[in-house]
Amino acid sequence: MKILVTGGTGYIGSHTCVELLKEGHAVVILDNLRNSKAAVLEPVAALGGGTPVFVEGDMRDRPLLDSIFARHAPDAVIHFAGLKCVPESILNPLDYYNTNLYGTVTLLEAMQAAGCKNFVFSSSATVYGSKNSVPFHEEMPTGTATNPYGTTKIMIEQILRDYAAAQPAASICLLRYFNPVGAHPSGKLGESPNGVPNNIMPLIADVARGRLPALQITGTDFETPDGTGVRDYIHVVDLALGHMKALEKICGSTGVSVYNLGTGKGVSVLELVRAFEQVSGVTLPKVFAPCRPGDVAVCYADTSKAARELGWKAQRSVDDMCRDTWNYSRLREDLIN
Repeated sequence: MKILVTGGTGYIGSHTCVELLKEGHAVVILDNLRNSKAAVLEPVAALGGGTPVFVEGDMRDRPLLDSIFARHAPDAVIHFAGLKCVPESILNPLDYYNTNLYGTVTLLEAMQAAGCKNFVFSSSATVYGSKNSVPFHEEMPTGTATNPYGTTKIMIEQILRDYAAAQPAASICLLRYFNPVGAHPSGKLGESPNGVPNNIMPLIADVARGRLPALQITGTDFETPDGTGVRDYIHVVDLALGHMKALEKICGSTGVSVYNLGTGKGVSVLELVRAFEQVSGVTLPKVFAPCRPGDVAVCYADTSKAARELGWKAQRSVDDMCRDTWNYSRLREDLIN
C-alpha cells in the first residue's frame, strides 16, 4: 500500500516508517521539521530497505496536501504530526490548538476530497485525565485532560468520531500511547528532538554523557511507593509494530476503533533511572523538583483489547529500552547534536 505519514521524521513516526518499509509499503512523509531532523531519512531508508518520499511542509497547508494526494494517491494516512509537550502546551495553548486541531481538520478535508478512507491517529493516554482509576481501559470516559495538549487529543478523537459518522466508508483507528522510550536496536535511530529534550529518556541519556549536569526529577511526593510518578513505558519499536497491526485492522473495515498501546505495567521514574544506571554503568547526578502542572501520579494501561483484537503485545523490557537508548546516544552523535 501507499501510506502518507505525517510527522514521519519524528521519533515515533520514523520508527514506524522503518516497519512500513520493511513490509514493502510505499511511504510518503510530510513533516515541517519543527521538532525533528531530515537527517533521520538516511537511517530510515537503510533500516527499512526502501526510500521514503519526503515532503517538507506543514499539514495546515491545504494546497500542499492536495498536491500530495493528487500525486501519490495514498491508501491510508498515519497521523503523527502535532505538538506534544505538556508544559509548553500550558504556556502556549493557542499554538497547540492551532497546530493540532486546525492541522488535523485540514488533513481530513484533503483526505475527504481525495477519497482516502483509512486513518490511524496518534492519540495519548492523557485523554483519560486524572479521575479514572488505573489501569486505564478503552471504555473509560474521557474529556477531563489536565493540560491543553491532552485536550487537543480529546478534541481530535471527537472530531474523528464525528467525521466517521458522516463518512460511513471511513475507517479510523485511535491509538492511545502511554510513554514511548528506547531506540532502534541498531543504534541508528532514536529520539533526537531539536533543542533541550522534554521527555525523560533523552534527558537521562544527556546526563549520562555529560551533556547536562544533572537529571531533574519532577515530583517526589506523589502517592506512589517511592514518591515519583509511575508510568507505563513502552519501547518505541513495540509501538511502531502496534501501528502495523492497526493498519491491518482498518483496511477493509469501517468505523472507529480504539486501542491502548502500552505494556500494562507501571514503572516509577526512580525505577527507570536505576535501570538505566545498571545498563550503562553510569551513576546519574540527580536534583529533585516539584511536580509539573498537569502531571498525574500513576498512569498505566490495560492492554487486553489490543492483544485480543489486534494480536499485538509489547515484547521489550525496561532494560531493553534503557540499553537501546544508551547505545543510540553513543553511536548517533550526528543526529543528537
